[in-house]
Amino acid sequence: MKSANSSLEQIKKEIEKLREEIRYHDYRYYILNEPEISDGEYDKLLQRLKELESKYPQFITPDSPTQRVSGGVSTEFKPVKHLKPMLSLDNTYSTEEVLDWDERVRKLLPRNAKIRYAIEPKIDGLSCSLRYENGVLTLGATRGDGETGEDVTLNVKTIRAIPLRLLGRTAKTPTLLEVRGEVYMRKEDFHKLNEELKKKGGEKIFANPRNAASGSLRQKDPRVTAQRKLDFYVHSLGVIEGGEKISTHEEFLKYCSRLGLKVVEPVTFVEDIKDVIEYCKEWEKKRDTLPYEIDGMVIKVNSFEQQEMAGVTLKSPRWAIAYKFPARQATTVVKNIVVQVGRTGVITPVAEFEPTECGGVVISRATLHNFDEIKRLGVKVGDTVVIERAGEVIPKVVKVVKDGGGKPFKVPARCPSCGGEIVKEKEEEVAYRCINPSCPAQLINSLIHFAKREAMNIEGLGEAVVEQLVNRGMVKDLADIYFLKKEDLLQLELFADKKADNLLKSIENSKSAPLSKLLYGLGIRHVGEKASLVIARKFNTMDKLMNATVEELLTIEEVGPVMAESIVRFFKQEGTKKLIEKLKRAGVNMKEREAGEGELQEQILAGKTVVFTGELESYTRSEAEEIVYKLGGTPASSVSRKTSFVVVGKNPGSKYEKAKELGIKILTEEEFLKLIGKK
Repeated sequence: MKSANSSLEQIKKEIEKLREEIRYHDYRYYILNEPEISDGEYDKLLQRLKELESKYPQFITPDSPTQRVSGGVSTEFKPVKHLKPMLSLDNTYSTEEVLDWDERVRKLLPRNAKIRYAIEPKIDGLSCSLRYENGVLTLGATRGDGETGEDVTLNVKTIRAIPLRLLGRTAKTPTLLEVRGEVYMRKEDFHKLNEELKKKGGEKIFANPRNAASGSLRQKDPRVTAQRKLDFYVHSLGVIEGGEKISTHEEFLKYCSRLGLKVVEPVTFVEDIKDVIEYCKEWEKKRDTLPYEIDGMVIKVNSFEQQEMAGVTLKSPRWAIAYKFPARQATTVVKNIVVQVGRTGVITPVAEFEPTECGGVVISRATLHNFDEIKRLGVKVGDTVVIERAGEVIPKVVKVVKDGGGKPFKVPARCPSCGGEIVKEKEEEVAYRCINPSCPAQLINSLIHFAKREAMNIEGLGEAVVEQLVNRGMVKDLADIYFLKKEDLLQLELFADKKADNLLKSIENSKSAPLSKLLYGLGIRHVGEKASLVIARKFNTMDKLMNATVEELLTIEEVGPVMAESIVRFFKQEGTKKLIEKLKRAGVNMKEREAGEGELQEQILAGKTVVFTGELESYTRSEAEEIVYKLGGTPASSVSRKTSFVVVGKNPGSKYEKAKELGIKILTEEEFLKLIGKK
């Protein structure tokens, strides 16, 4: 007679066998589109598994095929840090721009290096990162700002093309794998969804498959997401530890396919940039034959080693580019031209239209960029115009095709937000600006950004307080907050002694923030938090940065031409110079580092490139990288011959093996802490 334990062991084995079989058939059906069994046979397997798990719930695991749809509802999508930044691609729109990109890449590689290119479609969907630990899906996250995304794991699990557990039949499973890809909706499923929403009545239909995919993935109830037919493909590697050794994008895609992941297709590999262009042109003509929307092709350097040599900026990889297809166009009538005021005071004219579909999106307004553009186009209220989406979400007016008989649009003399004067500060500039420093449209947003935790970290200076300060005329520029007195704050609603004292203390404390925080707080266009830190470390003082040239800024590896020009342009403005002087008078720190007891000030890692691998006990990965920055070093996400040393925590992955292979110095976490003077 069999024991109870023996029977339970047999049941557990049957459950595990059923799961493995179902995963295999999911792979055949959803990934390869080559089913081996009928739907009826598949349903029997799944039903048997459900019966056993219902009877023996102790054997249910999160990666079971029955656990795709959660009964829970998300109240929010929590922020989650990517293990490696999800960079966005720079765009090209012509053959010449592709050739220019190729020339730039070749300059970054050894002379006469042979380059093999990967070319794949750029599906118009939603970027998503998947993380597998020991083969099990543990995280699904949106791209967010590239550094931090939103946790959408419950919803990602409902997508049948995404395996909950990687297949280990023909490939060695990595201990850690983070892949990047696109969540999208096929055209056929998009149209069916909109028809269903129309029938329900009162439901808002989606303008295009991309919006449908985005809206479906971010549903608070995963059961709703499960009802939408979303698909997914992998197109890029994030992080890999353990598993098989791969050295090219081509090998990565094949490896992912063997692990049961759906990879981007069609993809081809060529060695001549002219063949790249020809292939892109072919798909420009055939784009509508695909079952999903694409808006261009992605071109990548195939070799991981060459990718590493080419490097990245803070926003984009230098080794990849998007070739965007020509725009979709439509005609519409201009109903009105209005102006908007940006955070920097720039006045931007905007055209309002009769709602018109263009490239699958209903357009009702588009920026006219500036008043020179209005003059060039000759656009007036009442005119019939051609609009297009030139590979971007934001539409633009291309030309006037019929004169509506309206009057030419004039630059307004007064700001629509505050009534202040509108001028062009320099004749050679295109932009007109509201020069009223108390203009609510720009000052309120600028102050809120300035006070953010990631910037000057002024606790208590929130939106409600800022609005009162600006509307009452107490603050007319960013520096004015440093001249506020207690009696000023006590005039504000809901302010008493303690609240006023706390805010004044927080404002005073912010004066000692490093230059990088001040730089980010100033809100320079194209300069984010990480860029501010890198730039501040390079120049160290505000005076040096204010006198920096575009060429000097471009010596920083992570800074591209657009960012460099934006920084130089910002500091050339008279308004900026006056603001910086006023901040100096208020006692705001203008250096990246100030001597302070107990702080990590000595630049002991200057010129060093540091890579972390495995689990650290003393710090999170981002905290450890921040320390490296503060000590003058550069944290990196991959190991190369340029790496100074690798810090190894618990359960290190492939970076550890590569460091040993290349003879790179390896430090334990304890040795690293000793190096930086921490116990």
